[in-house]
Amino acid sequence: MTTHLKTYFTHSRSLAIGAIFASVGFLFGNWVTWIPYVKQKFALSDAQLGLLLLSMPLASTLTNPLSALILNRFGMRATTIWGLTGMALAYSLPVNVPYLWMTSIGLGLMGIGIAFTNVAMNTCVTSIERQDGIYIMSTSHGMFSAGGMIGSALASILMGLKVSPALHIAGVSVLIISVAFIARPIVMSIHEEKRTTTEVPKFAWPNRILMGMIAISFCTNVTEGTMADWTAVYMRDIVKSNDFYIGWGFAFYALFMASGRFIGDSLIPRYGSRKILVSGGILAAIGIMIAVLLPHTSTAILGFGMVGAGVSCGAPILYGSAARVPGMAKGAGLAAMNTFSLAGFLAGPAIIGLVSSALNLSFAIGLVAILALIWAFLSSRSKLY
Repeated sequence: MTTHLKTYFTHSRSLAIGAIFASVGFLFGNWVTWIPYVKQKFALSDAQLGLLLLSMPLASTLTNPLSALILNRFGMRATTIWGLTGMALAYSLPVNVPYLWMTSIGLGLMGIGIAFTNVAMNTCVTSIERQDGIYIMSTSHGMFSAGGMIGSALASILMGLKVSPALHIAGVSVLIISVAFIARPIVMSIHEEKRTTTEVPKFAWPNRILMGMIAISFCTNVTEGTMADWTAVYMRDIVKSNDFYIGWGFAFYALFMASGRFIGDSLIPRYGSRKILVSGGILAAIGIMIAVLLPHTSTAILGFGMVGAGVSCGAPILYGSAARVPGMAKGAGLAAMNTFSLAGFLAGPAIIGLVSSALNLSFAIGLVAILALIWAFLSSRSKLY
């Protein structure tokens, strides 16, 4: 069960790309914990916050069709390093700027960085898997979740200690840029696979098989987006947790997600992608209902943790499958799936905010349980690679 983890952490290229995944997660985990602070700073309603949170996924979705072009023009290795560096620089904007429109621009710049870095680092993973004959996709996504867990927990603790947001964020940006600098020589050693003459370096419309993956990914993205953008707000506004615990809902979500992904490279070959996706959707639905029906600090944290376990192997399975769809250029399958499935991240925050304003946040989050059951149903009928 853990043999693949030993391989992963003793394999220099796997570890280097894992550090990139963890860094992206660390940035994201820090940001989501500061969302309630931004909401309070600008006196936003849930609907207004939902619209603000559109900035990052909207920029990602609009930019994503260019990912395959950028990847083929500059290479997956350079795109990975410079994409992460750009995200670290943009991260300092959303929390520190004095005007709401500047916050939106900062989130948009982070979204652009995510679009390019996401496709590039996942393409690096598939290249390492092919070249070295190892399975590392799920564990790499586990590193993202571990980074998110640590980032969220750290931000929550520092928030409770009343550390200045500017000081905290400056430290995070410097740390991530340092990781990119240290990892760069090893990441650049990954063999850059050349495009064949039949591959077209541009966005490609998805075929029928890829559309099935996109439908599932839309549901998992809505779930992930809801957990990322609204757990901290839920812990503060509904559960009434103090500042020290505001980030722990997302932290435990990320912890269980990371745990599932760390063992995913062992579980997926053993039980099959379809069975794991179906079970994950059911588990996520149960976790959401626990958090909604029992809104206490301990039960909410437990419920969000179950959602993390349920969604954990979704992205590794779907990214790996999209990257291996026959007849599509390098990065094109990933870029196409991202462009459409990120609509979940795009629609999720706004819909949750609007429903919350009209009814309440508990009901809005509870609706996501239905999507989790839909992804379980679709997974039982889709073709995966």
